[in-house]
Amino acid sequence: MSQVPGLDQLDAAGRTVLVRADLNVPLDGGRITDELRITASLPTIRALREAGARVVLMSHLGRPKGQVVDELRLGPVSQRLSELLDIDVRYARDTVGDDARAAVASLEDGGVALLENLRFEAGETANDPAFADALASLGDAYVSDAFGAAHRAHASIVGVPERLDDAVAGHLLQAEITALSKLLDAPATPFTAILGGSKVSDKLSVIDNLMPRVDALVIGGAMCFTFLAATGGDVGGSRVEEDMIDTAREVLEKAEAQGVTVHLPTDVVAAEAFAADAAHEVVPATAIPAGTMGLDIGPETVAEYAHVVAASRTVLWNGPMGVFEWPPFASGTMGVAEAMADVDGFTVIGGGDSAAAVRQMGLADRIDHVSTGGGASLEFLEGIDLPGVAVLRR
Repeated sequence: MSQVPGLDQLDAAGRTVLVRADLNVPLDGGRITDELRITASLPTIRALREAGARVVLMSHLGRPKGQVVDELRLGPVSQRLSELLDIDVRYARDTVGDDARAAVASLEDGGVALLENLRFEAGETANDPAFADALASLGDAYVSDAFGAAHRAHASIVGVPERLDDAVAGHLLQAEITALSKLLDAPATPFTAILGGSKVSDKLSVIDNLMPRVDALVIGGAMCFTFLAATGGDVGGSRVEEDMIDTAREVLEKAEAQGVTVHLPTDVVAAEAFAADAAHEVVPATAIPAGTMGLDIGPETVAEYAHVVAASRTVLWNGPMGVFEWPPFASGTMGVAEAMADVDGFTVIGGGDSAAAVRQMGLADRIDHVSTGGGASLEFLEGIDLPGVAVLRR
């Protein structure tokens, strides 16, 4: 992070500062159902206002694919920002058109404007030079604070900072990179990585990059069944990536050779169907009855995983242990979350469903860092230099 300039290196007074924020929040009929990404952006916005900047916020929302989609307008976000900042946030109903230019021109020092959904313009995801030129012309300095989109080489992420002399990281981006870097650069040991989710293939690059750094890998979610199948276990009708079984076996062999302990479930909650109300029972993880599928780790496994976590000084968690959205299959994810909340050490949740789970359980404030970017955090942990970070080092 010493190579990435921050807000303390930006003279913002009296300047129009373009801030690429990540305000991609879930909406239900115009109602924001989770405002984490909005509240996470506030420290940077407030710092710029206090410095006397005219703040122009840019963000995407959803995937409109270059078309105007009324349900994905940023109006509700603008309204919520106005409430949280206790000011009138000027909302432009386009990105680089007449309304955007008028909104920017109307700002006084300390004022805030929000441009319309960037992805209404096809030039955003294509990093179109003309669109990047138009965005950059709206300000004279740039702040990157959208970690959740920093792995995308889009116009607002790389095109705009390439065109402005002053481009720095905001507080959120700096906090994300600082926390995740601690996992890769001499973490306190024992270091345990808990990986869940549906596919081994999604996590393989992360496993490869973490293997030399961790002492233990704890595997849950549907991906555990590919590993169990690789050990010769009978996983019934559980989801298995058949083309990844040999790869999973190689991961287990590599871990043993490097002295990394891999923990796989010893029992699971197996159901007769993939449904919230399906009949279910706890069965041995390597003897799942035919016609049933594992949808969560079992109580014996939860206790073992909690014991491993409790003995760790650094813990990373990415991916739920089961189908936690359904109460009958949420115990594994809840057990891991509670164990992490009690760790006497450094704890990080790598965004996505794991972050949603700890927030639902009210445990987020007991985790040292909950990432706002699932895909971005995974790529960072894979060792990829994110485009939205690399551009700030020039």
